[in-house]
Amino acid sequence: MAKVKKINHIAIAVHDIDEAAAFWRDALGLTLDHVEDVPSQKSKVAFFPIGDCEVELVEPTATDTGVAKFLADKGAGMHHLCLEVDDIDGMLTALSKKGIRLINEKPVVLPGRRMAFIHPKSANGVLVELYQVD
Repeated sequence: MAKVKKINHIAIAVHDIDEAAAFWRDALGLTLDHVEDVPSQKSKVAFFPIGDCEVELVEPTATDTGVAKFLADKGAGMHHLCLEVDDIDGMLTALSKKGIRLINEKPVVLPGRRMAFIHPKSANGVLVELYQVD
């Protein structure tokens, strides 16, 4: 049976990564590990490791994305919680059998990982991302 291993990251939707990074870097003293363009998700992401987890700042690079819509509707703030799982295919199958609404029924393949989202209507209003790290 598939299991949740840990919180992988907490994603914060931002209008401008450089501006938002100042709080995490300058006020809290966190180290910016790197910034990554993610064309498949039409976003730019900044990674701030904290222990075995990360805070990720997510800036949309197009106006037709979920993050851009989130920013337009709600403004900057926590976008999603990402849970790392040991078997994403098994987890998606198990969730589907339990009637959990999935945004991605099959994992999206990204470099070094596979991911899928659970619809917030099935998770008490929280957008949950599942990750399986290769």
